[in-house]
Amino acid sequence: MIKSKIIILLLLLSNLIFAQKTDIRLKDLDTEIENILKAYNAVGLSVAVVENNKVIYSKGFGFRDVENKLPVTPTTIFPIGSITKSFTASLLGILENQHQLSIKDKPSLYLPKLQFYNDKMDNLITIEDLLCHKSGIGNVDGTYVLFPTNKREDLIPRLKYLKPNGQIKNSWIYSNFNYVIAGTIVEKITNESWEKNIQDKIFKPLNMISSSTSIAEMMKTTDYSFGYGLSHGKMEKVLFAELNNDKPGGAINSTTTDMVNWISTLLNNGTFQNKEVLSKSYIQEATSMKAIDNGLPPEINDPGVYTFGYGYGWKVNSLKGHYKVHHGGNVSGFSSQLVMFPTDNLGIVVLTNQHNSLLPYMVADMITNRILKLQRTEWNKYPVIVSDINLVSKEIKSINTEKKPTHSLTDYCGKFSNPGFGTFEIINENNNLYAVFPDYTFRLEHQYYDIFILKATKEIPQIMNPEFYLNFSLDNEGHISSVKINLQEEPVEFIKHAKE
Repeated sequence: MIKSKIIILLLLLSNLIFAQKTDIRLKDLDTEIENILKAYNAVGLSVAVVENNKVIYSKGFGFRDVENKLPVTPTTIFPIGSITKSFTASLLGILENQHQLSIKDKPSLYLPKLQFYNDKMDNLITIEDLLCHKSGIGNVDGTYVLFPTNKREDLIPRLKYLKPNGQIKNSWIYSNFNYVIAGTIVEKITNESWEKNIQDKIFKPLNMISSSTSIAEMMKTTDYSFGYGLSHGKMEKVLFAELNNDKPGGAINSTTTDMVNWISTLLNNGTFQNKEVLSKSYIQEATSMKAIDNGLPPEINDPGVYTFGYGYGWKVNSLKGHYKVHHGGNVSGFSSQLVMFPTDNLGIVVLTNQHNSLLPYMVADMITNRILKLQRTEWNKYPVIVSDINLVSKEIKSINTEKKPTHSLTDYCGKFSNPGFGTFEIINENNNLYAVFPDYTFRLEHQYYDIFILKATKEIPQIMNPEFYLNFSLDNEGHISSVKINLQEEPVEFIKHAKE
């Protein structure tokens, strides 16, 4: 009799555990994800869902290493790209809570060498403007990608020569350099590197044991993913991008298991395992709209969103009546998306090893609609959008004989400088021109007259398309005097050095 009761009790407990693991809202989700993974011709994906402080879904799909058929798991490490920005912003929030700074302060209060392009920028820009992309600086990635410095701080003097791409405070222009400045402020206040601050103030308290801030560190582990991309529908393995000066904007590597702890902390007003890591007031500020642009059309990955806002390292929207906080990430060979619905106590993270892909956005949307009981889209109705990777061109085009250069090739050679960027050299080898930058060498392919385009000579990480146009100018005597390169919305002029 006792034995029978024990058996019945075990059966009841078994059914209860099974019921807890089975969420009707997630029925057949595995199949949907597998189908859309195939539709995108993607290699692998890891996903986790947190609701009401519990992980209700966690799974890996596909491979982290195609060649060796190694599967993706919830503990597989992926570079997460620009989701890193929310971590860097949080470091400033921690310092503010410790009364070491105010996010309303001017950056120059902590970086005395900092001067922006004009007095208006110096007088108006605050740390908050950096975090929510209202500084007007915009895209000046070329200054640290093509001309890196040994220390992040060494980039700061360049700012006074970098012409803004938009209006201060009255425009929203995404800028990785904003977060370079923010990370440098953290370093100056703490006298510790950005990397150590991330480790000590976030990774350790949140038990993010697999997370790191460098590719080299990630590759010391046994469960990390390689990156892949598509070229004309064919899958290609791509190089990792080991970020340097721009780490505060995109260098974190993590797993969905670790990111669950990050999401849980944010959804719990900064508390993790009954310990405050971030202040509630900071999270409320960080996830509220600081910059708003209502003039944008709906994004293809967010068709239900019509209000676009940005907080501190977070995009903030209203999605079909639900408060949505999110950010994506793209880095060489990887795409990611983290979504939170704070009032619904829901968080989703999707990490993929496919370059410049909307796949993680589509998967996050599929899960969002299920959990929040919104109108669902069938997996085969989602758009398949993946940008092709940049491959090294094996074809070497000759000079355009109908619109020849105005000078001999040797006249284009020499050193060229811009104080906001740096110095590069053009050389002539075997009647071919090459532009030699600190970390890269590109071939100059002639287009017409004095216009050339940069072409990669060997494979590089997919952090930029190197095919920038070079437009050479002449002085009053007809000599090559400068070259303009489209590194910003308005081309950047590099002045040719006088011959020594």
